[in-house]
Amino acid sequence: MNRRRFILQSSKAGVALSLGATLMACIDQNTDTVVQPKKSKVIALCTWGFSEANAAAGKALESGSTALEAAITGVAVEEANIKNSTVGKGGAPDREGNVTLDACVMDANGDCGAVVCVQNITHVAALAKVVMKETEHVMLAGEGAEELAYRHGFQKENLLTEKAAEDYRAWLKTSKYEPIINIENHDTIGMLCMDQHGDIAGACTTSGLSYKMKGRVGDSPIIGAGLFIDNEVGGAAATGMGEEIMKQVGSFLIVELMRQGKSPQEACEVAMQRIVSKNKDINKFQVAYIAINKAGATGSYCIHPGFSRMEYRNGKNTRIPSAAHFTN
Repeated sequence: MNRRRFILQSSKAGVALSLGATLMACIDQNTDTVVQPKKSKVIALCTWGFSEANAAAGKALESGSTALEAAITGVAVEEANIKNSTVGKGGAPDREGNVTLDACVMDANGDCGAVVCVQNITHVAALAKVVMKETEHVMLAGEGAEELAYRHGFQKENLLTEKAAEDYRAWLKTSKYEPIINIENHDTIGMLCMDQHGDIAGACTTSGLSYKMKGRVGDSPIIGAGLFIDNEVGGAAATGMGEEIMKQVGSFLIVELMRQGKSPQEACEVAMQRIVSKNKDINKFQVAYIAINKAGATGSYCIHPGFSRMEYRNGKNTRIPSAAHFTN
């Protein structure tokens, strides 16, 4: 190394040190210029503290997956988690003792698919994608959706685990139906992803309310209620009491509010106020929203304290407690 190059690199190394140690390792040896480290722009966020699911989505995005594939990959973790009593295999049954699952997906092109009241199939978010890609329809229900699953290689499984069956038998002693606010693994997993191209997509999957009436469908598989994406604007997903979310078409409302210029956080708060203002019995249930806009800003809001979202950004998966309408 000649004297001029030594002095030049030494001075640039000093600049790098003043800006932070990460820059020092980013001096291009061929051009003698300091190269700013590139931050990944991929983002994954989901409802509740589903850490492993959100990390799986984030890693899929880092590996080049599309936003939709990453979202399906992420939620599949919870669909297969038999310790989760509100999503997929291991979910609580309805009042007749049958586990039925609902899910929807929506991609960056505005295409969507959904399934409702599906038995014997664990990965219903992936099945919703099959409805979107392989049929002329948006939503299939019950046996029709299940038959489609088998035609596309999905395996038949007993979704009622021993633990869920035991809990169901205990519930039968009183048969009391009552929503539960804020327990870990409480509810739906809704997931929103932004991929390396800046495209946004999402998935939402659930076993629904524990001990629901036979045939009950909540917001989770309903496009515009449990999930909505507009790739020019952003996306939103919901969790909690589905009946209340459906009344306000919550996820669609949030995206429209972002279209009007509100941040994801502001949009979630305004949408929640719609629910709060129209309910006298607001203390009896929980609703929460998450949102992302095209610039990568995110937000969340809930009625009662205790809700949080997971967010994968720049290689880090972080649990972020949500602001709430009530503050205890």
